[in-house]
Amino acid sequence: MNKLPNLFYIALASVMFMSANAQELSSIYDYTEVNLNSVDTVPDYASKAEKIKITGTIYKNDGVTPAEGVILYVYQTNEKGNFKMKRDDQGKRYVKHSAWVKTDKDGKYTIYTFMPGKYYHTKELKQIQRVVKEPGKKEYALNPFFFDDDPLIADLTLSCRSKVAQSMLRLNEKDGMLVAEEDIRLNSNTTVTTIALGQ
Repeated sequence: MNKLPNLFYIALASVMFMSANAQELSSIYDYTEVNLNSVDTVPDYASKAEKIKITGTIYKNDGVTPAEGVILYVYQTNEKGNFKMKRDDQGKRYVKHSAWVKTDKDGKYTIYTFMPGKYYHTKELKQIQRVVKEPGKKEYALNPFFFDDDPLIADLTLSCRSKVAQSMLRLNEKDGMLVAEEDIRLNSNTTVTTIALGQ
């Protein structure tokens, strides 16, 4: 079997994308922060067949204390694996299929989205990119959300599977949608990990 390309190619590409467009993305963040709450919905959610609800608690670095006022930004490809870009009324570019949530006093968040496609023309795992911003700190990327039913997981090495499992969504069907409960532990030193298959 051929080796897959770097598992986190899309994650790295996304980080590069964000770096190249940091000013625009930050402006969108500044513009929308006042309207944020603990629940948000990715555009086109209602029309998608594989609806997903991701919910959980964001904890401080101690893993015990709920983190209030933390902003979680997610963005993803559409079901065909393409990042759809849009412009807002001020002409700023952004990824269409994205959402912002801000944790409540109990650290809770909920995102309604849909199953993304694997990144166009690659053999990467399906994933949802994540950026987090703690109050008073600079935003930073987390490893993407992955999916426990992704058929490409079988091609990963045990080491890669272990790292993917750290942010893997375990989906259960409920009320006509896929539901995943995923808590997040904050760490200001967190960075996106690069994994080369076969290592």
